[in-house]
Amino acid sequence: MKRILLAMLGAASLSACAQAPQAAVAAPAAAKPAAAAAPATPKVAAGSADARAIEAVRSLNATVAIDKVGAAAMPGFREVVAGSQVVYVSDDGDYLFLPGPGGALFNLRAKRNLTQDTVAGLRRDLLKAIPASERIVFAPARPKYTVTVFTDAECGYCRKLHSEIAEYNRQGIAVEYLAFPRMGLGTEDYKKMVSVWCAADRRKALTEVKAGRDLPARQCPNTVEQQYRIGLQAGVGETGTPTVLTADGVQLGGYLPPARLREALDSLAAEAKGAAQQAPTGAARPAPAAGGA
Repeated sequence: MKRILLAMLGAASLSACAQAPQAAVAAPAAAKPAAAAAPATPKVAAGSADARAIEAVRSLNATVAIDKVGAAAMPGFREVVAGSQVVYVSDDGDYLFLPGPGGALFNLRAKRNLTQDTVAGLRRDLLKAIPASERIVFAPARPKYTVTVFTDAECGYCRKLHSEIAEYNRQGIAVEYLAFPRMGLGTEDYKKMVSVWCAADRRKALTEVKAGRDLPARQCPNTVEQQYRIGLQAGVGETGTPTVLTADGVQLGGYLPPARLREALDSLAAEAKGAAQQAPTGAARPAPAAGGA
């Protein structure tokens, strides 16, 4: 959670941050670095709701400049303008709402993205409708993690991901493929996915398609349309393919190299474990499951 908010509350854009080291290299060798100025902070009364709002934002990014803080139009919240972002913090400082695309409601005390938790649960329930027998699985003998990947016959990063499937398995990651013909139902893309799911050896057929080879056209009772529609409900249409979901329904984005995907899964597991240890007895949230979604 914190790394997401650090990026969103940063005083500079990601591209500007990337350019900063170049500027430092270009500076004259004899020049002394200027002392870092204290980040801008409005004057507020100690112990006030405004002070708690500033403290909440600074707990996520200690260096962000805060331009303005005051009562929000939404009762019980303060409005904070920080680093060109507008966020809303509850008067007790426990909750932060980040509006706009990709926004969410965060529990700062529990360090949880409440919006992500809810959406992940919805995705997890949606995926339960697809039987295990309808997934094309590439897995090591004893996987540490299992991810669901909505995939397409044509997309380049889908093919790249599959070309490294053996390395994902070596990293302890099982991959369960579901079909998401991104061009839509009835298209050539859709027909290719149907041919894969109608093949006697689906794993071999999928690998052939990912390599750009033609498959014999096949028809049979299949769940490709069902998988596609569930993918739409899960938000795959907005993010494109591949879409990688953890067993808990958390979206990890699109293609990630095998080692980076393992790092992301380890990080999520560590965060969940830490949150469970901090939670009151009986309210612990389980760590990401090692089994399928």
